[in-house]
Amino acid sequence: MGLLPKNQPKKTIDTPRNFFIWGQTMHGKSYLASQFPNPVVFNTDGNADQIETPSVNLKNERDPNTGKIKFSVIDQLNELIKELETTDHGFETVVIDVIDDVVTLIEQAICEEHGVQYIGDIPYGKGFGIFKSIFTALVVKLKALPMNVIYISRYATVTENNIEKPVPSLSVKHLNVVNGNCDMNILCQKIGKNYIRRVIDRRKAYQREWIQDKRILAILDTVIGAFDKPTQTSKEEAQKIVESLEKAEEQAIKAEATEQKDVQEAQEVKQAPKPRTAAPRPPRVK
Repeated sequence: MGLLPKNQPKKTIDTPRNFFIWGQTMHGKSYLASQFPNPVVFNTDGNADQIETPSVNLKNERDPNTGKIKFSVIDQLNELIKELETTDHGFETVVIDVIDDVVTLIEQAICEEHGVQYIGDIPYGKGFGIFKSIFTALVVKLKALPMNVIYISRYATVTENNIEKPVPSLSVKHLNVVNGNCDMNILCQKIGKNYIRRVIDRRKAYQREWIQDKRILAILDTVIGAFDKPTQTSKEEAQKIVESLEKAEEQAIKAEATEQKDVQEAQEVKQAPKPRTAAPRPPRVK
């Protein structure tokens, strides 16, 4: 049997299923996620027993006798995803609340396994490679699930041209992995007594009539910009955007190269043999 598809247009899936939701504490992120159909929450703040939504506490479980990790969050997530794939659980949405803490927990597990305090202390930058492999595989496995997937992140700010700009607290390199596998990026804000939800980015210009799941449609109708038509960009504006992106990419590459160089130099200093000091010569007797 051949692997190639038929040479004809196929029907696309136009209902968004993967979402990145972020904002300040108490600004409606978790509430928005809880509105999705039949959710299960993978929680990182230890309060799974205090919320009504079915939930699991994500953690690095430690041996009470030794204090060492006996069941890491990496193993826990793999087991949870396997259950979602193979059992008749009835859940339709999985919520990662919050993805920032999952990053920390994975790094913690990797560091302990290799006996270091910081992931960069693993020789030759291998720690960063191990993390990237595990984190990317996690996101890909979640996306492959036949259900909605929601990543929740906290809020931070950056200053550009003396203007403070809100950004997700998830670091850019991790955000790129998550966002690259999401259909919508939604910012939740509380302004006065009003809770505002607005789309920051989306995979395509979704239209209301495309959405097959009426429950998802009802949620997206409360989100500003979910169905707005895209605006046309002039060639001059596009050129400026491309130049800005290229400059930012060049700076990111330089920063990563510097980080890797610093890590390698620090490792080489640790491994270099210490110079032997000559014993003091006894004074000459006249």
